[in-house]
Amino acid sequence: MKHPAPTPAAPARPRYITAAGERRLREELTQLWKIERPQVTAAVHEAAKNGDRSENGDYIYGKRRLREIDRRVRYLSRRLEQVRVVRAPPTDRGRVYFGAWVTLEDEDGETSRYRIVGADEFDATQGLISMDSPLARALLGKRLDDEVRVNTPGGERVVCVIAIDYETPRPD
Repeated sequence: MKHPAPTPAAPARPRYITAAGERRLREELTQLWKIERPQVTAAVHEAAKNGDRSENGDYIYGKRRLREIDRRVRYLSRRLEQVRVVRAPPTDRGRVYFGAWVTLEDEDGETSRYRIVGADEFDATQGLISMDSPLARALLGKRLDDEVRVNTPGGERVVCVIAIDYETPRPD
């Protein structure tokens, strides 16, 4: 019996991140590795001196926290190697691309402002939406005054692009 040839895997999409997002991840990595981990290690060392470790809450919690820190440090280190930092705005600033701040107006005249960012930096409370979200995917490539239809859990929503802005990059 002849087996079909395996299909080649699709090339991985680049994992984009803004310069500000990269900076935040690097700051978190530094905080964990240089500050928090040494403090927790010292606390675990002190707790270990107190005898029976099986009932020593400080020791047990400290060891658990060290595992959490180490797991996050490994993740951040790998992630920072994988991401592609977008430092410059696109040449065509009249279209919505990665990193854009987009101001939208809905059918009721309500406005909202979002920035299209990488998956590692989205935060809806700050208006940062992942480029993989339905809204961002619908906005990418649109121009000023374009109407955009977005399928949401509450039904289809129509918004109009009323402003597109790009941050000026800070010198690193």
